[in-house]
Amino acid sequence: MKIRVLGAAAGGGFPQWNCNHPNSRRARSRDPRAVPRTQSSISVSSDGVRWFLFNASPDLRQQINDSEVLHPTQGLRHSPIQGVVLTNADVDHVTGLLTLRESQAFNLYATTRVLAVLGANSIFNVLNPDFVQRLPIKLEESFELLGPEGYASGLMVKPFSVPGKVALWLEDATKGPNFGSVEEDTIALEVSWRNSRQRIFYIPGCAEMTATLAARIRGADLVFFDGTLWVDDEMIRDGVGVKTGKRMGHMSVSGPDGTMAALGSLGIRRKIFIHINTTNPILLDDSAERKSVNDAGWEVAFDGMQIALP
Repeated sequence: MKIRVLGAAAGGGFPQWNCNHPNSRRARSRDPRAVPRTQSSISVSSDGVRWFLFNASPDLRQQINDSEVLHPTQGLRHSPIQGVVLTNADVDHVTGLLTLRESQAFNLYATTRVLAVLGANSIFNVLNPDFVQRLPIKLEESFELLGPEGYASGLMVKPFSVPGKVALWLEDATKGPNFGSVEEDTIALEVSWRNSRQRIFYIPGCAEMTATLAARIRGADLVFFDGTLWVDDEMIRDGVGVKTGKRMGHMSVSGPDGTMAALGSLGIRRKIFIHINTTNPILLDDSAERKSVNDAGWEVAFDGMQIALP
């Protein structure tokens, strides 16, 4: 399996367009130790030729242009992109679908909940149904990633629910403290492939490490995990927001209940933080927090990061 990180930042990217936080200022000034990142997405392939996207960020056009493997190579209209798998209906994960509107064939995989959200918003009708199939996926049921013309990738995906909440733009305060969230609102993906026992996990959003989730990812070969905030009150503390990480549906990286502590004893071979907010100091190559995560065996994703698994 081949993996390319298309974008490693959380919603808004790094630097965020309206953010004057010190991290963003460093990135905007082209400080080589504060490398800019676009909004989170990865692409996966079993042959290095045909690719599937996990989430479609608002920065997708730039991400395609920055990734030569996603460039058209055949005739006047072509794309190596065979499909897109959505993990939720967050703006930073679905907006890029509008970039893929040029009557180009690909398969769109999502839960019935997320497909219903797209179906209720007529702007997504720009995805011509003659070219784009919307394929429902079910929690805990594996499926093979297929291309629009029947290409069988050999990549098997099992979606499963993780603690989280409904997308911000879909919150309904009348439905209680969970704002109307259901299981299908926040999912993660387990990926395997034929003739291999290796497993990777893509978990860009997660509000809590449960015993069930810990057991599932124990001993995995690779885990991409939610790295949104360093501490829960980071955005409030830094004066750039009013919500905690928990309120937004994210675990924090640090602390006794944080991601590093929760995954430290699970025997995962390779651990990579993704979906990192512009305020998070792990984005800075020279920060003490970056050293801390690296010393704990974690990597921090960056745009263009390439991983090959045999």
